[in-house]
Amino acid sequence: MAVRKLKPVTPGQRHKIIGTFDEVTKSIPEKSLLQPMKKSGGRNNTGKMTMRYIGGGHKKRYRVIDFLRDKDGVEATVHSIEYDPNRTARIALLIYQDGEKRYIIAPNGLKVGQSIRSGKGVAPEVGNALTLGEIPLGTMIHNIELRPGQGGILARSAGSYAQLTSRDGKYAIIKLPSGESRMILVTCKATIGTVSNSDHQIERSGKAGRKRWLGKRPRVRGVAMNPVDHPMGGGEGRASGGHPRSRKGLPAKGYKTRQKDKASNKYIVEKRKSNK
Repeated sequence: MAVRKLKPVTPGQRHKIIGTFDEVTKSIPEKSLLQPMKKSGGRNNTGKMTMRYIGGGHKKRYRVIDFLRDKDGVEATVHSIEYDPNRTARIALLIYQDGEKRYIIAPNGLKVGQSIRSGKGVAPEVGNALTLGEIPLGTMIHNIELRPGQGGILARSAGSYAQLTSRDGKYAIIKLPSGESRMILVTCKATIGTVSNSDHQIERSGKAGRKRWLGKRPRVRGVAMNPVDHPMGGGEGRASGGHPRSRKGLPAKGYKTRQKDKASNKYIVEKRKSNK
């Protein structure tokens, strides 16, 4: 994992920082694991724009990722580490002993030719998927299930990880990337290791056109709008805009939007860290 900073030969390269793709070993994806992706441009089924600042971008195909890791007891070999345009992390192509091919989110340190497994009694090594009841305390994990058989939904982006801190009866206590400590059933699966491409957070596009390649159109600031368009719009001269709010009037920057009576609150041991 490394990044390279380009020399400022052009204005677009002055602040550009991009990944080196050193860990990527294959550029052509596995055809059997591809699905088409249709773009909406932010429009709904009647053609009305419901999400602004979306449109364009390079044509992409979806890589089918195995978040379940339910092929227990069958050894798989890492065939390649690949780039996925739909996520920040790298993905790994596995070929199982019976010939089946699957993509998984590649953890940091996973190498081509390495053997990995999932299921009961598997060693807690990088890339292996186990239940939380079998993982040693203090282990860094990712791709964590919230419900058994649901598939991993927590800690999947580049460089993220959670830590298994303790166990209490049928629950394991996990410290999530947000700083929140949460109880999850010990029968839920997780993958050992941290997610690859940890340097993604220090990358910089360098120019507006690079955002357009990703399907992101120019975003207008609320303070630059008229009062009819945004709560922070209008005013004589360059007004600051008042209290930070969304376009629908909801307070931003510190305002808690989580429901106080949410059913899953009882599983939260410690709330996430505040930016204040």
